[in-house]
Amino acid sequence: MDRAEALSIVQEYVKNQNLVNHMLAVESAMRFYAEKRNQDVELWGLAGLLHDFDWEIHPTLEEHPTEGAPILRQRGVPEVVVRAILSHGVDTGVPRESEMEKALYACDEITGLITAVALVRPSRSLYDLTSSSVKKKWKDRAFAAGANREEIARGAEDFGVDLWEHVDNVILAMRRIAPELGLAGNLPG
Repeated sequence: MDRAEALSIVQEYVKNQNLVNHMLAVESAMRFYAEKRNQDVELWGLAGLLHDFDWEIHPTLEEHPTEGAPILRQRGVPEVVVRAILSHGVDTGVPRESEMEKALYACDEITGLITAVALVRPSRSLYDLTSSSVKKKWKDRAFAAGANREEIARGAEDFGVDLWEHVDNVILAMRRIAPELGLAGNLPG
């Protein structure tokens, strides 16, 4: 399975552009960490790109991603990627054991918070965003209330990276595709 095939699955099942952008953001973070840790960049990228492909057809934590796994298997997604996707679910019973599984969990929620912070900045850009800006918004529980701070902190810890270093890393990863995410804002890349 290559990225083009994975992207065709995303395009088939996901109509909400914000969800597509989220999946692209997680893919970029996964690729960043795979490079950083000398892992398979393509494999890690697939896990990030496909992790929420079934959210629109299985929009509950009881169904997602468990009900989507058979679809991925039918489409030829490597089992190691399917397992990583299952492990990012809260109630799937699949423990996060591998480095890729821990990375996916760590990168999932944080991309949403970073996106939300970027969008309220005057620049509406990732290019001038720093972890200190995210840290200020982190303390405001009403801001991006859907971003589960406990899951974000636990994900970074389980992945073995300091939370604010992790935020910096994910910002750097997302900058690579800022225009595609609609987060270049009014600043030049």
